[in-house]
Amino acid sequence: MAKIQPLPAASPSPSAADECQSLHPRGEQVYTVWMKSLVFSGNGCTVYGADGRVAFRVDNYGCRGGREVFFMDRAGKTLIRIQRKSFEVFRRWEACRYLDDGEETRPWFSVQKAGKNGAAARIHGCGRTFAIDGCARKSDYKITGADGAVAAAIERKQTASGVVLGEDVLTLTVGSGTDHLLALGLVVIWGLMNRCL
Repeated sequence: MAKIQPLPAASPSPSAADECQSLHPRGEQVYTVWMKSLVFSGNGCTVYGADGRVAFRVDNYGCRGGREVFFMDRAGKTLIRIQRKSFEVFRRWEACRYLDDGEETRPWFSVQKAGKNGAAARIHGCGRTFAIDGCARKSDYKITGADGAVAAAIERKQTASGVVLGEDVLTLTVGSGTDHLLALGLVVIWGLMNRCL
């Protein structure tokens, strides 16, 4: 099957100052993350907005936990490229944004394992850090800032009537003041680290 190549994004060019503040300060936002690709026989995930429409998608054209994935908007324009930079125990993931003209920026943030059930993320250029705390392969975990405040929370999705959906259907709640693309990027990397994508 032919690959669907991601297109460059048409989003605001991030400045060095932007990397340390929220680029999407819409207040608290809730997404549904389905840990399945929209591409037949592909690996990845699909992110739905509150309106039920596809908001973002991730495609990993290689095997689960592949070395490179693309985080795209609903039109297929690349917003973030995520690459695995090392192997096994010292595995590190690095994310780069795309500019308006399709050029990739310098590395935006990197993530690596921290202990048995977590990971640490560092935003380049400003030193801000985040922690991902949760058991590997589980659907419930939190992303916290250096001050311990919860920036985003992930849990299994429940319907309005209280029915809990499968382990591959999640609710992501991104707190106000947290960059939504950063939170979504961290969720994708956690999935890659745990071979869920």
